[in-house]
Amino acid sequence: MKVLDSDTCIGILRGRTEVLARRAAEQDEVVTTWITASELFYGAAKSVQPEANAALVVQFLNTLPVLIPDLASARLFGEVKARLASDGRIVADADLFIAAIALSHGATLMTMNRRHYERIQGLAIENWLRA
Repeated sequence: MKVLDSDTCIGILRGRTEVLARRAAEQDEVVTTWITASELFYGAAKSVQPEANAALVVQFLNTLPVLIPDLASARLFGEVKARLASDGRIVADADLFIAAIALSHGATLMTMNRRHYERIQGLAIENWLRA
């Protein structure tokens, strides 16, 4: 399973050739999270064409499952946040929620922001802009 982060979704929505090609060739199930969906709607709402962009977001999100939190991801969120805090490392809660959901599903996170996630132990990360 591959979990799309916001930046990868935006790459698809903007028609980035490299991202579209990797998405089309992907054999694993491709999903996203409710957090990413929220971030996409936020971006649409603050854009010059909020209604049109929100419609594009809805159209895109209707093409893939959107994962919601469960007790397993909630527990992982708490454990990972505590571990990072004890090491003096901070990761934004939204990124931690996305990572916890990916971890709880044994999935690979598709992101272009490696530095946001590389401190999270056990999280598999891939970037569809790089081979």
